[in-house]
Amino acid sequence: MFGQLIGEVFGTFILILLGDGVVANVGLAPRLAGTAYNWDTITLGWAFAVVVAVYVSAGVSGAHINPAVTIALAVKRGFPWSKVAPYIVAQIVGAFLGALGVYLVYGDGLRAAGVPNVWCTGPGSIFGQAFWGAASGTATGSYSFLDAFITEVIGTAVLLWGVLASGDSKNTGLMHNLGPFLVGGTVLAVGLSLGGPSGYAINPARDFGPRLFGLLAGTQGLFSSGYWWIPIVGPIVGGIVGVYLYDWLVTANLAKK
Repeated sequence: MFGQLIGEVFGTFILILLGDGVVANVGLAPRLAGTAYNWDTITLGWAFAVVVAVYVSAGVSGAHINPAVTIALAVKRGFPWSKVAPYIVAQIVGAFLGALGVYLVYGDGLRAAGVPNVWCTGPGSIFGQAFWGAASGTATGSYSFLDAFITEVIGTAVLLWGVLASGDSKNTGLMHNLGPFLVGGTVLAVGLSLGGPSGYAINPARDFGPRLFGLLAGTQGLFSSGYWWIPIVGPIVGGIVGVYLYDWLVTANLAKK
């Protein structure tokens, strides 16, 4: 169990180090003009952050690296409920440490910029007030909290479909350990297609751990808007919806073949 928790800490650390790292790179644009970066950079960075994190930790812990995945697997895949809380704590710790890693890399730029929110989604994020330009309407800038919540539910359901399909031997299946690329590709698809209204947290630990670190680092407004619960509750609901829909629409029909 201890080794599995270490795997979750390490995997989620890598996820946030590379995921929030690309956000900081884009937001601060340290080497190129801001127009050299765009949303595609963010979505690609996060996708490959997932691929690396899953490859590194899958053999140790199963590479949940996401409380929504852990809870969904406990609801419908027999993952022990006794492990759910420890896994979630490990994921939040790993996410917090990943945000610390980003701060160590980009500290000079972050402090010079007033420590903007490169940590988490929602109001006040780097995309609500792009550091290289004027105010934007993305990441809940012009969307309601209800829209953001629905987006998190749907986006996380799609994520679970990719996660479940990647390891489903009765479905098309993936050979030669290519599952992490399907999971990363699913995150890329969610970011490109559904990422605007909420910033696509689709992972409570990915949002909450860095949000806690950002609070300690001096980023303002991370909890003042009341948004913080949406990237926690929305993905959990979406994960459960996703695993049920996969079984109803896919697993049940695969069994009939």
